[in-house]
Amino acid sequence: MFKDFFQKKKYAVVPAQSNSNAQAADDRPKREIPEGLMNRCPKCGNIQFTKELEKNMKVCSTCGHHFRLTALERIAMIVDEGTFAEIDANLVSKDPLNFPDYKKRLGQHAAKSGLREAIVTGEGLIGEFPVVIGVMSFDFFAGSMGSVVGEKITRAIELAMEKKLPLLLFSTSGGARMQESILSLMQMAKTSAALAKFQGDGGLFISVMTDPTMGGVSASFASLGDYNLAEPGALIGFAGRIVIEQTIRQKLPDNFQTAEFNMQHGQLDQVVHRKDLKAFLTKLLDMHAVKGERADVR
Repeated sequence: MFKDFFQKKKYAVVPAQSNSNAQAADDRPKREIPEGLMNRCPKCGNIQFTKELEKNMKVCSTCGHHFRLTALERIAMIVDEGTFAEIDANLVSKDPLNFPDYKKRLGQHAAKSGLREAIVTGEGLIGEFPVVIGVMSFDFFAGSMGSVVGEKITRAIELAMEKKLPLLLFSTSGGARMQESILSLMQMAKTSAALAKFQGDGGLFISVMTDPTMGGVSASFASLGDYNLAEPGALIGFAGRIVIEQTIRQKLPDNFQTAEFNMQHGQLDQVVHRKDLKAFLTKLLDMHAVKGERADVR
């Protein structure tokens, strides 16, 4: 009964590959996947075609993770086609403190993102309702708020007040831009003061926080909306998780600082899926519109 354990195993003999055949195999062109053809979801790891992801508004079809959008992608998705008119496009950051490599990095971010600053502002229609809109872009200097970002937001607020239009700001930022030091931190007070005047005059401000909205941006204008909205899963807070845990010496909940956590604790009015966001904004604008305010788009 044990003989089967001691029988010699038979192996198939495979002819050795000649040098010429081996060389021919090595010379065959290798099939490579073109860069940008596919994307991996950072949350669930699902791999999907870029075109399919874009058709789904850059939301993972498996887990619902909301990929980050650029300012231009966001505008194309939210503003009625052909109605957006940019303002203050010529405002660009300088180097007031002669911070090492700051000018160089500004140029690199401009070349990479195709933007001149971390926010694009302008006028347009959403569901045929006229608005003043500002959209931050994380791909320019991590969406950090420097002097120009604060100035563009303030001018957008003043324009909305002058024209009696609703104001809509989309935030995504790592916080204040440290290369501008106190000049950057001043923008928190500057934008907040402008908003207080605008809202005191009866202006409607809708704030939409997207992933991530952190630091001085979350602690200033982004949290001052008449409606504070966010996309699912967006990271929203002031200090980072590690800093807070080390300070209070406690383990924080797994969903700490997510949009859902902030909503549960009264920091947000609504978490809105990206596919529903334009319709949701249109309803808010319609609810607050003065009779006859809707644009004539015949």
